[in-house]
Parts: sequence; C-alpha cells; structure tokens
Amino acid sequence: MSVIAVIPARYGSTRFPGKPLHEIAGVPMVERVRRLAAAAPSVDRVIVATDDERIAQAVARFGGEAVMTPESCRNGTERAFEAVKSFAGDDDVIVNLQGDAPLTPPWVIEAAAGAMAADPSLPMATPAVELSPEAYAKMAEAKARGEVGGTTVVFGRDMNALYFSKAVIPFQREKSAGTPVFKHIGLYAYRFSALKRLVALEPSPLETAESLEQLRALENGIPIRIVLTDYRGRTPWSVDSPRDAEIAAGIVAAEGEIV
Repeated sequence: MSVIAVIPARYGSTRFPGKPLHEIAGVPMVERVRRLAAAAPSVDRVIVATDDERIAQAVARFGGEAVMTPESCRNGTERAFEAVKSFAGDDDVIVNLQGDAPLTPPWVIEAAAGAMAADPSLPMATPAVELSPEAYAKMAEAKARGEVGGTTVVFGRDMNALYFSKAVIPFQREKSAGTPVFKHIGLYAYRFSALKRLVALEPSPLETAESLEQLRALENGIPIRIVLTDYRGRTPWSVDSPRDAEIAAGIVAAEGEIV
C-alpha cells in the first residue's frame, strides 16, 4: 500500500487565471502545497495533476512530479483519479489536496493520510476542527448575512460522518447546551477502490442541493471517517483572488514558513 498525495492544479480559473503559478512570498502556490504534502510523514509520493504545460514545467523546475490530465475533468476528484488510475492499486491511499490552500499544515494532511494508512478498512477520511465559541459566532454571523463559505460536519460515535452542510449544524435550539460545532477541512483521503467507485457515480440529490461533492459518497453508502485535528495556532487561508494571495503572504510573514 502506498499513500499518494495528488494536487489538482487547473490553469484556467475564471476568477483567477494562472492561480497555481501565482507567487506567495516568492514561491508559486502549487509548489507551496506540494512541499506541505511532502512533509506529511505518511505520504510516499506527491503528484501535481494539471491540464497545462506551464504548470507541469514549473513543478519540474522545483524537482516535483506533474502528470497531465484531461481538460474535460469536471472537478478535482476526477482530476486526481485521472492522475493515478494507470498505476494505483485498490488498497492505495489517494490524498486529494486543494491546490488553493497553501497554508494547510502538514499535520492536518497527516490526520487524514495517517488514519487511512493505519486502518486498511477505511474507504475515506477527511479532517475537521472544533470551532471555538468565537469562531462559531463569526461563522453564524457570516451565514446570517448570506455567505456560503465554510462547511460544517456532524458525525456519529464511530466518528463516521452523518452529514456535511453549508449551514451551521447541528442547529443549536438550546444555546446553553454547548454542543460543539466542527468545521470541515476540505481535503480527502480515499482508498483507490472507493475513489474509482465515486467518480463512476452520478451527482446525487443532496450533493447538488448543497454543492458538496462529499455528499455523493454518503448518499451511496460510502462511509467517511472524520479525523479531528487543529491548526496549532496557524492561520488557515484559501486563495480565490489576487487579494487573497496578498493576505496569505502577510500570514507567512507574520507566522513564518511551516516547512
């Protein structure tokens, strides 16, 4: 069994063309994510899955590995599958990382990758963090304003996900109950056999309603293990615009490099 981290990197973003190559504190974003993945102890191999030779060449300049994938891939999951389908075994673990999350600490990646490596029975795993009261209040206020960013998750006593939502769940009818709220971190570890099954399935009703691809797995009976982790004081950040990249550079300047 091998653990293979795959970073989907598409050049033609509508809002931010060429985003994977945009430099953050002097380092292209895709290279930052690649270094973070390589620093996770359980990861054996890191592949950048792209549809553009400019990205592949940039990865090669840093000594990384890139695989060309079809432009027709509809999402990162399909691109990750295309990158490994010619050689991955059913028991291999494929870790699908967001290429626009250049501040994800290696230990967060390891939370999912390590859980899969330790338990061959798991088809999927994904990390989550418990929201502090302050973070919960901030998310609830943002959702009340109509913002859609941020996903929460609820899970059973076996730590398998029950549901993911763009809403804040569980609904806190009794504010004094103190029920914790967990924010989902959007990276996934799949057993290759589960990934192969997942990409063959059609989009599901709840997936379409919430625009959350992981719900396709739950609706089709594929369990997702939730692995709790934390950022250890680091600031997470996703990059969707040049302004976001500036903010990410500021975070690096303030907190230092992770690896």
